[in-house]
Amino acid sequence: MNQTRAVISVGTNSTRLLVVDFGAKRFGIFGDSLTRVMKARSVGTRIGEGLDESRHLNEDAMRRTLDVVQEYGASIGPRTPRPDVIATSALRRADNAQIFAESIRDLTGSELRILDGDEEAGASFRGAVVCLDDVDDVRAGVLDVGGGSTEYATGMHEHADRTASCEVGAVRLTDWFPALSGRDGLVQNGVIEAARNRAGEILQPLKQFDSVQALALVGGSATTALAVSKGHRGSVGEMELTRDSLTGAFNLLCELPVEKRRTVPGMNPQRADILPAGMLIILTALEMLGHARATVSPTDLLFGYLLLQHERELGARFHEERAAG
Repeated sequence: MNQTRAVISVGTNSTRLLVVDFGAKRFGIFGDSLTRVMKARSVGTRIGEGLDESRHLNEDAMRRTLDVVQEYGASIGPRTPRPDVIATSALRRADNAQIFAESIRDLTGSELRILDGDEEAGASFRGAVVCLDDVDDVRAGVLDVGGGSTEYATGMHEHADRTASCEVGAVRLTDWFPALSGRDGLVQNGVIEAARNRAGEILQPLKQFDSVQALALVGGSATTALAVSKGHRGSVGEMELTRDSLTGAFNLLCELPVEKRRTVPGMNPQRADILPAGMLIILTALEMLGHARATVSPTDLLFGYLLLQHERELGARFHEERAAG
């Protein structure tokens, strides 16, 4: 039986594709999970551009996102079932989300599933915990800083038992404080402190969580911040990001205009304008959670979503076979 599954995710900043084969011989540890990934792609389409001000997905943003979705659909191949298509913060907020959803259905044959914040947090947790050691023995937390929102989830074993979704992300914080983008050069300390305070206000729900022994970071802000702190992209080796190294990279970027940020080793050029905002959210969250370091997980929302769907399919099949005797 074909156990290949695909998901396309429309995020506030990036549109991504993940194709995973669940028919591999072994399963359960981080290394094995990576061998299942058949295709993974990400393109910065920024569908959330200007959304906070207008509450409306603009035509250009929708078109460039739909073009990438169409390209992903064509690349999957006939042996992979029709992909699920999910969306997060930007589509949760847009007043014309239904128009975009109809275009997705026309292109892919799939109904767009707009995840609520708790669903997003839970899927990110499920995807990330496979990279944490001894997760069965400790309470873990997963922080997902996206373009439009920040999710946090905690739990033991493989599933989250508490979640929160906070309405701040790298794109939105940059929209609120445009100087963070570096388009005007050096970011002044007053702007940084104002942005930090705004992020801190919105992230207050994180203070209500019990402490965790292991913490993972997911999302483009975290992976790019790690690459910049290490000075190279691709296989970044050590996956730990410390507050000290993150602070150093943040200060460096805030001293550079956006054009020069794009040339910094490890930088994803498409993220050069929004990365300081994402870093600031991570730094604020780490301080609130009382952690000086965290593991950056390469498996995140998309892998977690597919894994949860696969587990549901296995559970339903088990009950059907049991009922059939």
